[in-house]
Amino acid sequence: MNETVYVETSVISYLTARPSNDLRATANQNTTAEWWEARRPNYRVFVSDLVILEASKGHPEAAQRRLVAIADLPLLQVSDHVRALAQALIDNHALPKMAEADAYHVAIAAANGVAYLLTWNCTHIANAHTRPKIDTTCRSNGYEPPVICTPIELMEP
Repeated sequence: MNETVYVETSVISYLTARPSNDLRATANQNTTAEWWEARRPNYRVFVSDLVILEASKGHPEAAQRRLVAIADLPLLQVSDHVRALAQALIDNHALPKMAEADAYHVAIAAANGVAYLLTWNCTHIANAHTRPKIDTTCRSNGYEPPVICTPIELMEP
């Protein structure tokens, strides 16, 4: 059985965005497209209602592209366990209160036993300072944390 991946909204945004003039953004877009086309079939990929909600925001045409990209992906549910873990991530200062949605992304992946959380959010999620706190909080609440990574980190050799 293939390993599982929860795709956070930033990945979908890079996947469907118009080409950028920023060199780093362009590199992220290209890496995301390559992962989506060549590597995604090797995994069981999930999103959540939160991803759908976030993807729905913004410019209508951009939102439509994001929603089309994830239309066929199965949804992971937000349960009481997810809510409690998201709150613990904030209470334990693994993630700041202002990043509540990010806490929910982590909690959704962890509470549903997902192997990888794929994100380009390097401010709060894929961050060397927050990962140890996230891992500790997940484990202290009875969950194995997902491996938090960017698409470039989830490319097989």
